[in-house]
Amino acid sequence: MKTNSLALTLTLSIGLLAPLAAQLEIKDTKGKHLDILSGEKVLVRYMYEHDISTDEKKHATYKPYLHVFDPAGKAPITKGPGGQYTHHRGIFIGWSKLGFNGKSYDRWHMKDGAIVHQKFHEHKTGENTSGITSVTQWHDNDKKPILDEERTMTVWIPKEGWSRVVIFFKSKLTATYGDVALKGDPEHAGIQYRPANEVNRKKTKYLFPKEEITSVNVKKHKDLAWIAETYWLGDKAHSVVQFNHPTNPKETVHSAYRDYGRFGSFFERNIKKGETLTVNYAFAIVDGELPARSEIQQASDMYAEMKQSSE
Repeated sequence: MKTNSLALTLTLSIGLLAPLAAQLEIKDTKGKHLDILSGEKVLVRYMYEHDISTDEKKHATYKPYLHVFDPAGKAPITKGPGGQYTHHRGIFIGWSKLGFNGKSYDRWHMKDGAIVHQKFHEHKTGENTSGITSVTQWHDNDKKPILDEERTMTVWIPKEGWSRVVIFFKSKLTATYGDVALKGDPEHAGIQYRPANEVNRKKTKYLFPKEEITSVNVKKHKDLAWIAETYWLGDKAHSVVQFNHPTNPKETVHSAYRDYGRFGSFFERNIKKGETLTVNYAFAIVDGELPARSEIQQASDMYAEMKQSSE
């Protein structure tokens, strides 16, 4: 998809917002992380280093993830290694029970094995949009490949409205080496977002498409079009809406109730050898508290109409 047509499509996706004529840039700190910037401000940082030279470095780099930065572009508002549940990191993907060749591997807690970045495909950058694709390999406990992934993250900056940054997240999972079973549960698998460890647990709150859906009963409501949360870091509120595209696997269950803010969408699927599963989500990052439910729903309806490529 060309940059111009991508910008037009994105404009139609979140509240009919007009694009901002601002050239985004990519800065790659080779072997460590890759930033998408607007001027001097870091918008997101893709952490892709894999270093097994020490146990500490191995722990810090056993899977790639995407950090989201604050409005000033100075510090992440998402979590990295350490803190409560060290395996929770930024925007991330994984399954705690990944079946392959008669064995089960934990690609969530990451006690053994790793998800390893291999290379980047060509980056796409233009006015108000920038996209990167990371080719990763999911390894067993002996560093042998289980699964191939192409993870595409596209950042879009709207000119006005309630979202500061929109991140389109696509994961293309290919069972190159044999049949793969993606298994787990809503708290230990899927595509999820984790706020920074300093989150104020007393203030975290969630919002859902219907008033009768709450954090108490959300797991009973499958295939929701969106889930959202507001969390506080110090005296600043940050909000996130995760949009679930209708082409994603059905029977998706949503985890959105923890006071430390980890939330996201989970499904189970089998992928036959040689076949590919592609999933698409969007994360709208909001400064301050969430807009009205009706405004989020309007954006969700438009996102649902976007055609998603499996390429």
